[in-house]
Amino acid sequence: MYWFVEALRKYADFDGRARRLEYWVFAAVVYVGCVVLGGLGASEKSPALLVAVFVFGVMLLLPGLAVTVRRLHDTDHSGWWSLVGLVPFVGTVVMLVFLLTESEPGGNRFGPCPKRIPAHA
Repeated sequence: MYWFVEALRKYADFDGRARRLEYWVFAAVVYVGCVVLGGLGASEKSPALLVAVFVFGVMLLLPGLAVTVRRLHDTDHSGWWSLVGLVPFVGTVVMLVFLLTESEPGGNRFGPCPKRIPAHA
C-alpha cells in the first residue's frame, strides 16, 4: 500500500522516475477498486455505486498519468510516449513493453535510479 500512497502523494509530479513496483501497485489498486465498486454497483443495481466508480476513476486520472510518465522516464523514454497507448492494439503492446521493462541502471536524463534511493526515506 506504501507505493499506492507514494503515487498519490506525487499526484501531479511529472518529473523524475518511478520504479516498476510503484507503477504496478498503483495500477493494481485502481483496477481492484474499480472492479469491486463496479461489481457492487452492478449487483445491487445502485446508480450511486456506479457514480462512485466514475468519481474514483476521475480522481485517479491525474495521478495515474503522472506515475505512467515517471515510469516511462525510468526506462529513458519521454512522457509523450504515453500517447502511443491511444493507438489500438499496437499502442497497448508498446506501452506494456515499456512499462514492464527494467529500470535504466544508474542515472539517466530524468534523474537518479529510484531503486538506489531508500524506499521509505
